[in-house]
Amino acid sequence: MKALAKSLDFIIDTASGDHPFDLYMSLLKTAGVLVLVGAPSEIKLSPLSLIIGKRSITGSAAGGTKPIQEMIDFCASHKIYPNIEVVPIQYVNEALERIIKKDVKYRFVVDIENSLK
Repeated sequence: MKALAKSLDFIIDTASGDHPFDLYMSLLKTAGVLVLVGAPSEIKLSPLSLIIGKRSITGSAAGGTKPIQEMIDFCASHKIYPNIEVVPIQYVNEALERIIKKDVKYRFVVDIENSLK
């Protein structure tokens, strides 16, 4: 991630589990913004992550259908894709255990359609 240091204007953080924030703050350019959409139980970071580079953290609740569709359209037109791990429905119990153990790198997406074939 060092190669990406100070390369982003903003980050939309959807993770709801606890995770390190200083690493992500280091990716932001001067006056960059980290937008929290997920809800971790706590935020731990060095105040210098904010002070140096005039960075900020803000939050946003998910909106209704129209704003969500606008966001999806924006992401599609700019080729912004989520990092996910697709799992069959038969793997749900193991996926939950991995979440509890904090052994998850991406969000899980349960592929119900292909799981029921």
